[in-house]
Amino acid sequence: MRITTVGLDADDTLWHNETIFRLTQDRLREMMAEFADHETTNAKLAEVETRNLRLYGYGVKGFTLSMIETAMELTKGEPPGRLIADILAAGREMLSEPVEPLPGVDQALADLSEAGYRLVLITKGDLLHQEQKLAASGLGDLFAAVEIVSEKDASTYARVFDRYGTGAAEAVMCGNSMRSDILPALEAGAWGAYIPYHVTWAHEVAEPPAEHPRFAELKSIAELPAWVGSLT
Repeated sequence: MRITTVGLDADDTLWHNETIFRLTQDRLREMMAEFADHETTNAKLAEVETRNLRLYGYGVKGFTLSMIETAMELTKGEPPGRLIADILAAGREMLSEPVEPLPGVDQALADLSEAGYRLVLITKGDLLHQEQKLAASGLGDLFAAVEIVSEKDASTYARVFDRYGTGAAEAVMCGNSMRSDILPALEAGAWGAYIPYHVTWAHEVAEPPAEHPRFAELKSIAELPAWVGSLT
């Protein structure tokens, strides 16, 4: 058996993302305090986001639209103009947040690349914003390919690993989302390396695969090169 290809998630695997969303959600609760308590705002935003995923997809722009829709519904269709302006400003600030690789990412990717593995970035989100974050991270040259997809399912991983590698059976997928990065990759026949992030969006939470022979949970991405090497 050999491993030829390593797929990596981007947000909260290579750089911070969910913490930025959480901080902006905190700001929304404060903006909405005149109209609804914090719990009501949280619940309404979660409801609207879930409803809008199939329309707007993942990323800051869809989140901003969902925040505006939340404000519309909680103010019965009559939000103050200043409120909408503040929400739009919060969304713009999210798009301009600096991008810094998480601890150990640079070295882990360099080690994998030097060992001869083909690295493929596989991420959801807005195309332009994800491209901008990758460029700002300074990691782009380490990847043989970049796939920004609308959804991550088994067919996505099968297609990507066939296109850029030697098939899912000889590929590893690494990420922080059990639902999007690990379970569908395992279903496609790949190996899955789960690296938890300290906060996880509720939509991405799922139970880990019980005793799956191709699954491992690592403490940090620094462990990834040695684990991948051990599979050969």
